[in-house]
Amino acid sequence: MPHALILKYPGTNCDSETARALQTAGFSTQIQPIAAALPMHVRQAQLVVFAGGFSYGDYVMSGRLAQLETERFLGDSLQKHYECGGLLFGICNGFQILTKLGILPQASLVWNKTERFECTWHTMVKKGNPSPFTTYLPEKFELPSAHAEGRLVTEPGNARRYLDEGLVAFQYAEGHNSDGCDLGIAGLQDASGRVLGLMPHPERFITPDRHYDPDWAAVSRQRRGWGYYFFKGAFDALK
Repeated sequence: MPHALILKYPGTNCDSETARALQTAGFSTQIQPIAAALPMHVRQAQLVVFAGGFSYGDYVMSGRLAQLETERFLGDSLQKHYECGGLLFGICNGFQILTKLGILPQASLVWNKTERFECTWHTMVKKGNPSPFTTYLPEKFELPSAHAEGRLVTEPGNARRYLDEGLVAFQYAEGHNSDGCDLGIAGLQDASGRVLGLMPHPERFITPDRHYDPDWAAVSRQRRGWGYYFFKGAFDALK
């Protein structure tokens, strides 16, 4: 059975929901506080997940303190995990952490264009090279978002290059880029597709009853919420 390690930082608040989502897809899971994390924990996992929340209160820059503590406690074990074929997944604050760790294409996530916390649903369009996380997703789907620093920005020209090279996993659909992200980028992946980060929360839409429309399941003819398929795709790829 594939095993998923969920790294928890002070301020992480989506670890339990993420663990339940992973278990629904078939994973065994372990939530590990970063202060007690060891390279051994990474070696035992096939998937390492950075869940959402507000690590260290986002007091310096979203993900920056988590990056420093991750490097302090885990050294190069995440890089070795990746080199050995392991998967890495970052959700919301976890996406911010992955960008700081340098595992994803270079980018930063700064304050939303509205300069306030936004909690809403977004429609996204699937892009990018093939990835285990996106295998079962349709071309267009919805997920809930909840963040204040979700506006993805890049160095001039990089956003277009990432899109052309298949490194943009998702773009917000027309009219849904309220964060003001460069080219509407909602998620990034590496060239292999084994590392993926996105701002919306797939773990919050595992079952149809979590959709805002009570008739969604009947209309879409789906027995699972779209978020489930992120975790199921990773599970099947590792199985």
